[in-house]
Amino acid sequence: MDLNHEFEVPVTVDEAWKILTDVERIAPCLPGAELQEIEGDTYRGVVKVKVGPIQAQFKGQASFVERDDAAHKAVLRGEGRDTGGKGNASALITAQLTGITSGSTKVEVTTDLSITGKIAQFGRGAMADISDKILGQFVENLNTLIASQPAAPAAEAPAAAQPAAAVPGQHRHPADAGATVAVSGTRAAVLEELKAELGGERVVVLACNLSDAAAVEKLVPEA
Repeated sequence: MDLNHEFEVPVTVDEAWKILTDVERIAPCLPGAELQEIEGDTYRGVVKVKVGPIQAQFKGQASFVERDDAAHKAVLRGEGRDTGGKGNASALITAQLTGITSGSTKVEVTTDLSITGKIAQFGRGAMADISDKILGQFVENLNTLIASQPAAPAAEAPAAAQPAAAVPGQHRHPADAGATVAVSGTRAAVLEELKAELGGERVVVLACNLSDAAAVEKLVPEA
């Protein structure tokens, strides 16, 4: 029998895809389900279901048979046997995610379900009602899980612009960037050049490529 459902989650389609394909993370959201073992892409556990007066516990496994990250489409196959001998169940579940807005996603789920044994006597109507109830509880638990996620960290403020480094041979007025002047030549030539350039003011001088071993004249501005 085919069962069709649709619901929405308040996250982007990419975030919804990450959550819904993380079986270990969402398993607790499914009522009656208990994930017991993970082996590669195979997930083993039990699912408890009550149909009318019959309580069944299916023990089995599920695995992805298709997972298209680009199209946000996944197909999961599951099968299990009731531990009390009341029947078997298998399902092929197809989920298609579609972004609605920048903060919401529609999830369409189609389930091809096959059940044998005592539970099968209740027919499609009872199965549809039970699946509606289970999915409703699942979506409620899923939204609670999403709401409990830590908020995304705020973007860091851009770093303050750093003053450009002085370039040898470049002259700058004392009012610019801490009064640093970069020149080249001999010490005597540097001092003479500074006197001519700065009118005799005391400044901090960075002398680069000087002939006398890169000497530095450091003079403190007058009070």
